Amino acid sequence: MSYGIRIWGADGALQVDENSFTIRVALSTLVTFAVGAPKSSQDFAVPGVGPSNGTAIVVPIGTYGDSNLQFETEVLSGVVRVYNHTRTFAASTTSSGTMRLIVMRWS
Repeated sequence: MSYGIRIWGADGALQVDENSFTIRVALSTLVTFAVGAPKSSQDFAVPGVGPSNGTAIVVPIGTYGDSNLQFETEVLSGVVRVYNHTRTFAASTTSSGTMRLIVMRWS
């Protein structure tokens, strides 16, 4: 594995290494789409994260109004893309506001 960490206990025994299953937050940032914006997306670089080892979620912050539909995330190789619409539904409306993007890398 090209990414990882080793942790030894007080007794000197290895507790966690590159082969242990772990989850860590690789990115946490705010994502904002303006009111009335057309269907669009924003890309965030997350080196070492891809569809086989990463998950991305968005969490609303503050008040959640009628126009604040959930943003949609997509994990690509080294990039997480956030959409202000449902990308697989042609008739979807756009969402606006600010949400927190959390990208987790697991192994």
